[in-house]
This record gives sequence, C-alpha cells and structure tokens, in this order.
Amino acid sequence: MIGMFDSGLGGLSVWRQLRHALPQQDVVYLADQGYCPYGERSQPELIARAEAITAWLLQQGAQLLLIACNTATSAAARHLRERYPQLPIVGMEPAIKPAVLASQSGRVGVLATHATLQGDKFRQLVAQFAGDTLVVPQAGKGFVELVEAGELDSERSRAVVGRALAPLLEQGVDHVVLGCTHYPFLAPLVRQLLPAHIDIIDPTDAVIRQTLRLMQQHGLAAASGPAANYRFASTGQPGNMAHFLQHTLGTMAQVEYIDLPG
Repeated sequence: MIGMFDSGLGGLSVWRQLRHALPQQDVVYLADQGYCPYGERSQPELIARAEAITAWLLQQGAQLLLIACNTATSAAARHLRERYPQLPIVGMEPAIKPAVLASQSGRVGVLATHATLQGDKFRQLVAQFAGDTLVVPQAGKGFVELVEAGELDSERSRAVVGRALAPLLEQGVDHVVLGCTHYPFLAPLVRQLLPAHIDIIDPTDAVIRQTLRLMQQHGLAAASGPAANYRFASTGQPGNMAHFLQHTLGTMAQVEYIDLPG
C-alpha cells in the first residue's frame, strides 16, 4: 500500500496519474484540510504535522510514503527519512533542472507557496541547476484556497492567477514551473493566460516514475491482480473532498474524517 498526504486536495493531482501508472496498487490518501494551507506554516509546525500523519499512514498499512506536497517535502522530508530510515519516501520538488535545460531565453519562473520558495531545498536546487539562467520565484497567493474551494475557472480565479503571472511575464520567462501539487488543477487556466510560447512544467510524471522505481526496488509493486483499493481521509471537510473527487476527478468515493493530534 502507498500512503499519500497533502495539506488538502492538491495531492490528488498526483493520485490521478498514479492510479493509471499503478492500477493494482492500493493507496490511502490523507488530506490535512484541517491544517490547510501549509504555505504560511513554520518548519517546526510542518515537521510535527508530517510526523503525526506519517505515523497514522503507517498504522493503516502504508509501505511507501508519497509526500504529495512540495511545502511538506521541503520542510519535513529529510526529517522523515532520518526518523524512518527503512521506509521508502518519495517527495515533490520544483522541476527547476528541466526548465533550465529547456529554456531559450535564460529566464524561467517558479510558481510555488511562500514556504517552498523560502525553503533550503529551493535554494539548493537553484544553486545546483540554474547556472546562468535567471530563476524568477513567484508565490501563488490564493491558489491553494481556490483549488480547495473547487473554484478552478471563475472571474476571481482568473484575477488571482493573472496577478501571480504578471511578474513572470514582465521578466520574460519562457517556462513556468508548477511548484505545488494544487497548481496543476489550475494549469488549464494558467495555459489560457500565458502566451503560447511559454511552456508549463509539472513534475508529477517524474514523481510517478520515482514511485514506481522504489516500489520495484523494495518488492512492493503489485504487477497483477484485482483493481486497486483507494481509501480517502480528511482532517477537515470530508464532504468537500468527496465532492471534489466526484466533480473534478469523476471518482465516487467515501471520505473518512480523521482527528489527528494538534
């Protein structure tokens, strides 16, 4: 079983691709909606939250942890790997390397939460891969809240997304990296608001490949058998998550309410 978590519904953008790549693999997904958004939380808060969630997922039988959240990965992945050295862990990080390699203008934009952009991991990625390319960070202020509300294409969402894209357009970027798992749900709107020559990069495919590699490496991949069992839980609004699953992802599912410490 794969255990996944995110601050809310954003990690479902990873799950929707995971179910196609690993159709026999059971998954338990916890949306920490009672603590969402993560973007303005401190690192100690996020580490404590990630520990509590990981402990719960392991109790449910998870054998691999997929941190389907850039902010939580940046804040807590290293800590969790030290805390659980035998547990395969996959995290999310902004796809700066492929954006830099593909850029013709030498300018790429990164849309992410404030916490991700202020984290050590983001600075390390820029230092390691940017070279002479200018990496323009931009917080997607309000993006997470739009996705959590299911407001993916409205006048308000167009205004919020447009404000975030404006500084990137002013800098002349030719690639925009989606550095938060909530943001792919707004990708169609981002695409509408960007000139055609600007490419959007979503790291989800690379994360799915890494998940599959680790599952095979640790002998956890279910190569055949019955269709996967998916279990969904929320620390906040089960009805909201069930509605999103049905109307955005076309999946009918019950969502449990989970009361975690803190």
